[in-house]
Amino acid sequence: MFDFDVGKLLIFGIVALAVIPPKDLPRVMRTVGQAIGKMRRMAAEFQGQFMEAMKEADLESVKKELTAIEESAKVDVSFDPAMAMRQEMTQAIDGPKEIGVSEVALSGAPAKGGEPAAAAAIGPDAAAAPAPSPELVERRSADASAAPGAAP
Repeated sequence: MFDFDVGKLLIFGIVALAVIPPKDLPRVMRTVGQAIGKMRRMAAEFQGQFMEAMKEADLESVKKELTAIEESAKVDVSFDPAMAMRQEMTQAIDGPKEIGVSEVALSGAPAKGGEPAAAAAIGPDAAAAPAPSPELVERRSADASAAPGAAP
């Protein structure tokens, strides 16, 4: 609190002996000690109240953050893990389902108008391009259905 070192305390003691008579010195020292004790208690009480206010303010902000996180994490649909596992096991046992047949013929058979089906579906400029294999078309359709945001 005050910057007292040994030299300053020694000078303070010598001045106190010169000004205060020796018979009154214990009473004065007791009074000074009590005053310093009161000041320390008041400073500790103020510091405690300040720390308590800081904790309350910090707790308030933490409560707000937790409430916001809780609100953002709420799920409106009920989740049934047993049902999800049952569906996964049923799908695994049933095996893969057939994928729908493409409406565009990928073979070199001519479509209406005498052009190959792939060229007629794509356009006249793509007539020279070879038709993709059925495995490639099937893989592309599977990738498209597995992509996020794809319609089921």
